Amino acid sequence: MKPIFASLLLSCLIIFLPTQAYAELKVGATIVDVTPTKFPVLVNGSMTSRSVTKVNTKVNARAIVVADGEERLAIVVVDSCMLARPVLDEVKKLAALRTKIRADHMLISATHTHTAPSSLACLGTNADPDYVPYLRGKLVDAIVKAEANLEPAQVGWGVGNAAKFTALRRWIKRPDRISNDPFGNPTVRATMHAGANWDNVIGESGPEDPDLSLISFQALDGRPIALLANFSMHYFGDRDLSADYFGLYCNGLQKQLGKTVGKDAPQFVAIMSHGCSGDIYRRDYTKPRDQWAFTDDIKEYSQGLINITADVYKNIKYRKDADIEMAENRLQLNYRVPTKQLLEWAHRIVKEIGDRLPKTSEEVYALEQIILHERQSTEVVTQALRIGDIAITTTPNETYALTGLKLKLQSPLSKTMVIELANGGDGYIPPPEQHLLGGYNTWAARSAGLEVMAEPKIVESDLELLEKVSNQPRKNYQQYSGHAVTTILSMKPAAYWRLDEFIGPRAKDSSGNQRDAFYEPAIAYFLEGPRSKAFCSPDETNRAVHFAGNRLQARVNDLKDKYSVSLWIWNGIPLDAREISGWMFSQGPNNGLAAYGDHLGVGGTQFPGKLVYMNGTDRKLHAGKTAVKRWTWNQVTLVRNGQMVKVYLNGKPEIEIKSAPGTEGPLLEQLFLGGRTDNQSNWEGRLDEIAIFDRVLSSDEIKKLAK
Repeated sequence: MKPIFASLLLSCLIIFLPTQAYAELKVGATIVDVTPTKFPVLVNGSMTSRSVTKVNTKVNARAIVVADGEERLAIVVVDSCMLARPVLDEVKKLAALRTKIRADHMLISATHTHTAPSSLACLGTNADPDYVPYLRGKLVDAIVKAEANLEPAQVGWGVGNAAKFTALRRWIKRPDRISNDPFGNPTVRATMHAGANWDNVIGESGPEDPDLSLISFQALDGRPIALLANFSMHYFGDRDLSADYFGLYCNGLQKQLGKTVGKDAPQFVAIMSHGCSGDIYRRDYTKPRDQWAFTDDIKEYSQGLINITADVYKNIKYRKDADIEMAENRLQLNYRVPTKQLLEWAHRIVKEIGDRLPKTSEEVYALEQIILHERQSTEVVTQALRIGDIAITTTPNETYALTGLKLKLQSPLSKTMVIELANGGDGYIPPPEQHLLGGYNTWAARSAGLEVMAEPKIVESDLELLEKVSNQPRKNYQQYSGHAVTTILSMKPAAYWRLDEFIGPRAKDSSGNQRDAFYEPAIAYFLEGPRSKAFCSPDETNRAVHFAGNRLQARVNDLKDKYSVSLWIWNGIPLDAREISGWMFSQGPNNGLAAYGDHLGVGGTQFPGKLVYMNGTDRKLHAGKTAVKRWTWNQVTLVRNGQMVKVYLNGKPEIEIKSAPGTEGPLLEQLFLGGRTDNQSNWEGRLDEIAIFDRVLSSDEIKKLAK
């Protein structure tokens, strides 16, 4: 009986022993050539239709399948400008029939090369009728072949700084240089490549994202299987049919890192996915024309990114116990459909076009209004997936770099990649405040037609999915407090706004006095601020807001006739643009005449670049001695001590006058930063680190604020 008892006991132990402590990660990858076989082929990415007959570089679909014993997921990146969601839904259903991967566990995205066959109708170009079914079959093949290559693997993460390779292409124009949109309305306050002419612009409309993020998959013996890169740069530009820099990067990296792969092993697969690049390009317009780009050679550009990747790749650490999780949402979003008047205008123009394709931007956008009116709304797909402690989330749009930063900085997992133009191609989705600045990225069409609130809805959906796949709450983003912040707080400000928000309308008061301020709508968020090493940690960028005609409203009710205001200023407008370049601080009733309290600004044609002060009781201008250079950060402090006013620039006195204070009471409780009470010559540029004190600061304290 003992052997039988022992056998039963062993069986029970086998049944109740815990399963394997970690998942067995498996990865497979492949490359499928999706170059068309029929020519000419339509190519989209331009305002009007065009076709090509030659191949400069092949276009490919590159796929990775990841499994952990319980779940499987697929990631596919295609050399295409944009991909239609209905077509991709078909691909996923077909691939699910031929694999063990669920349709909602497949991520398919476009690189956004502007020299690829047209697979989605947009602006003046239709989808190529011969190419779309051909591509559909090839994408299914890519997923099937990648799954067939599954093998035990390990995964690692790395990030390189590629700031040299990316820059803002969307700039804010001067308020007196606003141009018309295709509908004949003067709405274009910000637009692409406006920074090429410094006299026309104020500054960039948003931040950039310099991260070159890498997810590396290796076999257990260290042989490279696949590498998924992600970078925010719109496209380089190439000729004929081409995979653009995305393809050159992948081919070059495969050649460099795939040297150790034996002939009997599957080919090493490098993939470059598109980061949030709707307002990004490679030319740095903050520099003179001859320094816009470090190279205009696409091969040199691609090799530069390969070099950064290779340096990061050497130091990646791997784990074998990564489990996987994936989740998906489908959202119904409205289009910004035309008004009755606009629709009548569109029909009139389209009637004149007849059966031909549109040839002008006016004709293109007239046709787009009719299409949006017919469609009214659409479905978009958002996704998040986790591989161990690495996360990926997606947008089905051309997303601004700011949106990618919002997702990365709030993600529950610090290792987060954001892939745009995934699972569809629904055009640009600017953050809501950017719609007020206008420009091509906001003109209603299939290329930018979603509702104004599409961006925050998609961001929220992605964050919810990231929380779901990680089983962790999102992070509450807050910049680190450097020694300069500690200095300000030690002086006990009545209110202190760091202006590091990436969304409005509330500006958080960091003083602890609960005096939050409120942004008016025309604001650009998360621009680079002053002295990052002083105001935050060494690996952070200090953030500021850009004022584009609107203000920050605040209320501090205990200033009386002894108070101080400290702030950092960055003037963007040319000094010859108007009499006063801009008012940065103002005191008095909203929309009332500047006839009450103190007002501080920077001179333009009058007192060029010098600090100017005006008191509402006498409305006389008083100017400082030192000119503030355009596009430079400077610290300014205004001190009122009863009948005396002093204004300091970078810790040194500039203005000292006798000036009667305004009448105490509610009229002076209202403060405006970035503009005057009457909205006259509001600030055009950035402000940051604004502190209000209900006392007179000493000269030593003011010097500390400027250090």
